[in-house]
Amino acid sequence: MSRLRPLAFLAVLIALFGAASLRADLVWTPGQGWRIEGGALAGLSGEEGRNALELMNTARNAEEKGSSKSAIKGYQKVAKKYPNSLYAAEALYRTGLLYEKRREYFKSFDAFQEMVMKYPSSEKFSQVVAEQYRIAQLLLDGARPYIWGVIPGFKNRERSIEYFEQIVRNAPYSDYAPLSLMNIARGHQKMGNTEEAIDALDRMINNYPKNVLTPDAYLKLAQTHSSLVEGAYYDQASTKEAITYFEDYLIQFPGDSGAGTAEKGLADMKTMLAQSKMILADYYYKYRKNYTAAKVFYNEAITTYPDSPVAARARKMLADVDARLAGQPAPAVKDEKKPAAPKKKRFWLF
Repeated sequence: MSRLRPLAFLAVLIALFGAASLRADLVWTPGQGWRIEGGALAGLSGEEGRNALELMNTARNAEEKGSSKSAIKGYQKVAKKYPNSLYAAEALYRTGLLYEKRREYFKSFDAFQEMVMKYPSSEKFSQVVAEQYRIAQLLLDGARPYIWGVIPGFKNRERSIEYFEQIVRNAPYSDYAPLSLMNIARGHQKMGNTEEAIDALDRMINNYPKNVLTPDAYLKLAQTHSSLVEGAYYDQASTKEAITYFEDYLIQFPGDSGAGTAEKGLADMKTMLAQSKMILADYYYKYRKNYTAAKVFYNEAITTYPDSPVAARARKMLADVDARLAGQPAPAVKDEKKPAAPKKKRFWLF
């Protein structure tokens, strides 16, 4: 048994060094064309290997001369005909770059996506995701995808959101995933899809709670909920959600640069909620003469935002309500003093 352990350890070392030796880079130089560095084979041998290499060199020479269409055709042929070779991933990568340069953004993204799906262990994986993110961001910001690299098409923000979602699936643990979710929210807000924007921000907060973008996501989530508030006369579910996220933001990120904005937003939402309580209280007081119910809602208005002008008015109304419930004459509730009208000037005739 003691002799077997060194042998097993040696086998592991051989396997590790063997795997390392198989790692290779595909390098291009103008004088020599494509060559493999690192000691690995291209995945092809004999005539197939020579044909694949010749196609790759022809495509790259066309690319260097500015003939992008010919280069794309050559690279596509390599990717289709030799999918198990070391050249295939590079061919798809360069196809995506060339389509992107021609502003054929849909075809570019598709080429990059094919590379991600077929060759996830490629050393260019991170570069591909970065290019996909760049394309999605261009489309979100209003870039026009071109047809055949010549004719500008229509803006397509819907497609940009689809692309950002794909990036989240492709690389959920990369820096591009939280950035993509923030852009998904931004895209939906641009198109007026508020509920979808809230969903994207909620995923951002839950999936990446320690990310540098999380404070901004909290603040935007609170602001998005507040944008759904229609007024004190309507249902206050969105107001309560906004208050929750503003408070969470201020508790978790007290030193963040958006604290002032959050404090103002919180004050506005609390005022709105307190006003909605006052409307209900006034209704029971004036029209139903139900002073018990009115008292409940005046108290809720005070509890919601104790230091607000709304709470000050609620306290005055409570004094009246308490007197009525006790069967005593109600104290006069004075309205706020209006500024005195200026005295009319008198003109004297002598």
